[in-house]
Amino acid sequence: MNELESHLLNHQRKLLVTYKEIDLTDISSFNQIFILLIEESKGSAGGRGGGSGYRKIAEVIGFRIENENVEKFYDTKDKDLIELFEIPYSAVAMDIKLSDGKQIVVQGVIDPDMITNYNNIISS
Repeated sequence: MNELESHLLNHQRKLLVTYKEIDLTDISSFNQIFILLIEESKGSAGGRGGGSGYRKIAEVIGFRIENENVEKFYDTKDKDLIELFEIPYSAVAMDIKLSDGKQIVVQGVIDPDMITNYNNIISS
């Protein structure tokens, strides 16, 4: 299991922003995945029902899949940097396939434009 899969299987709340569908049985084609680890307030009950509670990103981790390689290329807990990352409130349940073929469901969004925006934040 690689570091990406460890983060995906971690039970901490997270939102994923991906360039395309995640299928770790095939790492020959390009994909980019940002994991936004969420710190939730008490009362948010796993969401923002009725507007109570809040979502706050505690850490942003970026992975790149390319040429049969999975590499972590970004990781920050810097609050000032994290504030620049747009939270994908349109995230939905999405199936992803791990390297062993097992499927899991995570919250996320496939959005190449948001990936471009995140990369611009990193390179600034």
